Amino acid sequence: MTWAPARTRPDSRADSRAPRGIGAAILRWAGRLISGAVVLGLVLLLGTAVRVWQVARIEDYTRADAIVVLGAAQYSGTPSSVFEARLYQAEQLYEQGVSDLVITVGGKQEGDLYTEAASGKMYLTDAGLPADAVLAVETGSDTLRSIEAVAAAMKERGLESAALVSDPWHSLRTRTMARDAGLDAWTAPTRTGPAVYTRESQAHGIARETAALLWYQLTHFSADDFSYTAGR
Repeated sequence: MTWAPARTRPDSRADSRAPRGIGAAILRWAGRLISGAVVLGLVLLLGTAVRVWQVARIEDYTRADAIVVLGAAQYSGTPSSVFEARLYQAEQLYEQGVSDLVITVGGKQEGDLYTEAASGKMYLTDAGLPADAVLAVETGSDTLRSIEAVAAAMKERGLESAALVSDPWHSLRTRTMARDAGLDAWTAPTRTGPAVYTRESQAHGIARETAALLWYQLTHFSADDFSYTAGR
């Protein structure tokens, strides 16, 4: 009887250990990447919200070629309370000598008799501004299109600098868009109206404008779905 060495069976546990180890490593790295992306997203979101809040506090009354009033809702030629607050601020800036020209901007919804720009001009002329001191740019259904229309109208007239009037939380987005359109722009927002009445309206405005600004910066398209009614 001859002796033969016993056959050894492959260690199946060792063979299966390696694939499981690689899979666990991949899962760990995937988890880290996802966690990092979430953290970066939160930092971007929070940083943008802080900038919206910071710029909302700026009031720059530097002399400009034009005071630009961003449109808001109007009813048969009567500005809404949001729009009226902006127009009143523009009137005050004009009286303080910030510019000899006020530009109102905004089109109209289906069925409206007046454009936002026209109703804004009527408000200002009724308040005592000369008719030739107010230019109505009667187009624009959102902030981006309104800014682009204003920029085109100003360039046609050789005007370059603009003091932008809107709600405080709307300031950063309007300024960003205006500068992208080639204007030398800064902000002098209203401090009255529904957009600033309560802490809730302020928080709502900051949240909406943060989303709208991020959307614009990512796509350079209009942010109608995000912009609140007061800011359009």
